[in-house]
Amino acid sequence: MENLDAGRNARQRTVAYWLLAMCVMVYVMVLIGGFTRLSYAGLSIVEWKPLTGWLPPLTHEQWEAAFADYQRFPEYREINAGMTLEDFRTIFLIEYFHRLWGRLIGLAFLVPFVLFFARGWIDKRLLPKLLVMFVLGGLQGAVGWYMVQSGLVDEPDVSAYRLTVHLALAVAILGYMLWVAMELLAPASGQVAPAATVRLRRFGWGVVGIVFTTILSGGLVAGNNAGFAYNTFPTMDGEWIPKELFALDPLWVNFFEDVTTLQFDHRLLALVTVTLILAFWMWARRTGLRWRARLAVDVLAMTVLIQAALGISTLLLVVPLPLALLHQGGAVALFSAALWAAFEMRHEPAGN
Repeated sequence: MENLDAGRNARQRTVAYWLLAMCVMVYVMVLIGGFTRLSYAGLSIVEWKPLTGWLPPLTHEQWEAAFADYQRFPEYREINAGMTLEDFRTIFLIEYFHRLWGRLIGLAFLVPFVLFFARGWIDKRLLPKLLVMFVLGGLQGAVGWYMVQSGLVDEPDVSAYRLTVHLALAVAILGYMLWVAMELLAPASGQVAPAATVRLRRFGWGVVGIVFTTILSGGLVAGNNAGFAYNTFPTMDGEWIPKELFALDPLWVNFFEDVTTLQFDHRLLALVTVTLILAFWMWARRTGLRWRARLAVDVLAMTVLIQAALGISTLLLVVPLPLALLHQGGAVALFSAALWAAFEMRHEPAGN
C-alpha cells in the first residue's frame, strides 16, 4: 500500500510540475502580449488562421502580399502610411511570435495531457479541471482574435473592453492552473481550522479579489492610453481629486472610457491593494502559521511594494516600454503571490 501511495504521489507531483511549467508559459505570454501592444504590432496580421498559421511569409512575394493586406486597414492609412516593407516585417514578426507562442502553449498542454491520460495518471477528479483549462485556452485564442478585429474596422486601435477581457482571461487561466498544481503538491489536510484562521483565510481571498480588480482597472487604463495623462504623483497635475472627473455622460461610462476617471480609479485601487496586503501581512505574521505560509505572505508583501514602485515609476516616466512591461508582469506576479498566500491559509496554524 505504501508503494502504491508513493507512486501516486510521484505521479501527482509530475503533473503538478507540468502545470507549473504551463503557468510560466502563460506568464511569458502575458509579457509578449504587452510588448506586442506597446510596440504597436498587434494589428499587423489581419487574418486568423489558428490551425494553418504556423509559418510566416517565406518568400518576397508572400511578404508583399501580407503587406498589401495590411495596407487595406486603418492602422496603415492613419498611422503607418509610407512605411517600408522592412518596417512592416518587423511588426509582423512581433505579432507572429505572439501568436506562435500561443500555439506552443496549446501543444505543451495537449501532448503531455494525452500522455498522462493514456498512462492513467489523471484521475476522475483531475480530468474535468484539465479539460476546463484546455477549453479556456482555446477560448483565449478566440478572444484574442475578437480583440484584434476591433482594430481592423474604423479606428486603428483595439477595444479597451476586449483588451481587458483578454488580459483577465489570461490571468484567470494562470491562476486556475496554479491553484490545481498547488492542490496536487499539498493536498488539504482535512483538519477543521480554528475561527481565527477562517477569518484570515477570508481576508486572503479578499486580497485576491482586490488584486484581480486592480488588474482589470489596469487593462482599461492601458486600453484607453490613460497612463499618458497626469504623469505626476501623488497628485494628478497638482490636484488630489481632479475636477475633470466624470466628464462623460451617462455617468457609468466614465468608469470604462474617461481617461481622468480611469486613472483616478486605478490609483485608488492600487492604494487600497497595498493597504490591504500590508494589513494582511501584519495580521498573518502575528498568527502561528507554518513556515510555508509565513513565506507566502512575506513574498506577497514584498511583491506589492515592488509593484507599487513600478507603477509610480511607469507613470512618472510616461510609460516607457521596459517599465510598462515590468509593471504588467508585476501585476500577474502579485496575483500569483496573493493566490499562493490564500492557498496556504487552508491549513491550521502551527507553531513551527
